[in-house]
Amino acid sequence: MSSRPTSTPRASSPSGGVDGTERLTSLVAAVLLLLLFLVGLTVPVANAQTRLHVFLGVVVIPPVLLKVASTSWRMLKYYAGSFSYRRKGPPMLLLRLLGPVLVVLTLVMLFSGVGLVIGAPRSMHLELSQIHRASFLLWFVVTAIHVLAHLQETLNVAPRDFLRGARRRVRGSALRSWITLGSVAVGIACGWAILPYVNNVTIFSH
Repeated sequence: MSSRPTSTPRASSPSGGVDGTERLTSLVAAVLLLLLFLVGLTVPVANAQTRLHVFLGVVVIPPVLLKVASTSWRMLKYYAGSFSYRRKGPPMLLLRLLGPVLVVLTLVMLFSGVGLVIGAPRSMHLELSQIHRASFLLWFVVTAIHVLAHLQETLNVAPRDFLRGARRRVRGSALRSWITLGSVAVGIACGWAILPYVNNVTIFSH
């Protein structure tokens, strides 16, 4: 009488299934920690170093969208009843409640900043600057809670696709690495493309 291996569904997925999703989310989170730290360094001098602040802010957008996609996929699979995702379990309740708030604040903060540079008429710049400032302050508080809650997990999981033993246990390590690197490359290209439009923009109004 043969028994079915419990790991078969996970191993058959080219992307690594639930463990692959966890690794992708943690890898992108680690990249974002570094990028957002660099953006944070420019905040006190955002009006004096506008080009650098805008460039780094735009670089962050594709990785942010990638992380939103990976976390949304996990929750979708969980609530759709996927066995492996249900077995993995959801994040703690507080983080599930803060997750959508963090996503909205992040998108508002990033795209209000982009709107200050391109797209928005001059008459809306004061309002957009205030929205950008307010969303940044709220985002900082929520992000601090989110980062502290996930820090240990991120530090443990993010390097696994680069460690020989752990790399082989979950399929799709190369794909996850290239997707993450690609999101940063797209961000750099977009940041470079937006620089010619940065001219006399006040990022944070007082």
